[in-house]
Order: sequence, then C-alpha cells, then structure tokens
Amino acid sequence: MARIQLAEDDSAIADPLARALTREGYDVTVFDNGQGVLDAPEVPDLVILDLGLPDLDGLDVARALRSRGPLPPILILTARADEVDLVVGLDAGADDYVTKPFRLAELLARVRALLRRSGAETHGEDELRAQDVRVELAAHRAFHGDRELQLTAKEFDLLKALVREGGSVVSRDALMREVWGSEPSAGSTKTLDMHVSWLRRKLGDDATSPRYITTIRGMGFRFETNA
Repeated sequence: MARIQLAEDDSAIADPLARALTREGYDVTVFDNGQGVLDAPEVPDLVILDLGLPDLDGLDVARALRSRGPLPPILILTARADEVDLVVGLDAGADDYVTKPFRLAELLARVRALLRRSGAETHGEDELRAQDVRVELAAHRAFHGDRELQLTAKEFDLLKALVREGGSVVSRDALMREVWGSEPSAGSTKTLDMHVSWLRRKLGDDATSPRYITTIRGMGFRFETNA
C-alpha cells in the first residue's frame, strides 16, 4: 500500500481528498502545516503539498524535502495560477502541480502517474480490461477480442489511460499530461482529438454512436464499460 502525506490546512479540501485517496487504496496521513511533513518519521511514497500553508511556505517545504534526497515525489496544490509561480515550484523540486479548484479525477490520475513513475504504485495490475478490450501493461500489447491492435506508442498510452479509468470521464488536460507529458494548448487539443479518432477507427468504433469511447463535451472522454 502506497503511503501518501497530504499537507493542506483547509479542511474543506483536505478531508474529502483524504477520503478519496483512502478509497483508492492508499495509506493517507494528513497534516495542516508544513513542519509536520518535515518532522514525520516515515518517508512516504508521495507528498501532496499545498503552497499556502500557515507556518511554512510550501516551496520551502519542497526544497527541504529535496535536500534529503531524490524521493519522495511531490505534487503541489496551488491557487497561484501565475506561470512564474508554477515554474518556481517545479524548480524547488516539485514533480507536478494541480491548480485550485481542481477536478478530483484529474488529481487522482496525477497521483497514479507519479506513483507509477516512482515504482510505488500498489494496484499492480498486469492487465486492464473493459468490455472486450484488453491491455497488457508489461507486454505493451492491446487486444480487441482475440485480435491484437496495432497501436503506436501514444495510442497505446491513450488507450491504457482510458481503459484504466473505464466508466469515468478523463479530462483532456489529464490525458495531455499523462500521454504527452505537456500542458494543454490549442494545438495539443487537435493532437488529442486526432489520436482519439485513430484509436476509435482501430477499435471499429463510431463517433456518432460510440460503443467504446464517448466524447463528453467540455470535459474529456469516457471509455464505456458496458456494451
């Protein structure tokens, strides 16, 4: 079970987030200040760190954690949407950030991505399934029924992200960050739509009456779990 430390002094954010992380199977410890994170005896697998803590600036906490070594990964929560602040946060040692207000599904996707990257993800599925689509993670292969899909690397990563969250909407922003490792832009949105279109074609899906990938306007895409 991956251990997560959450440093957030706003209980309206911390409490529901901690419950959601616990439901996902993580061991969550909540602090309402930065010093608690620095004084914690155990090294967690991930720190979710609010920048606006009452005792210490979140950036100082991130720098202090980084000075101890390369681990753990740090996910910053920030209301500071200014690009300069975000760059400073990443330079301080953060691995990723989410701006408030955030969508819970997107934050959970970021958490999973960081834990997988660090090797601490505990769900450990070797295979993902939804309807008659099967994604073999270790082998990097995907199947539609008995037929192996011939996918590019990006198509495979996109299918994996959608099937893993089967039945739930995955935002465009979350897909761009996970599959392309970049922030969304007008051009990147076209790239995502193009890859979704190619993936639909390889699944034999119809965008006007989708069986597999449904477009949720203004939000993102959902891989259907029921035929």
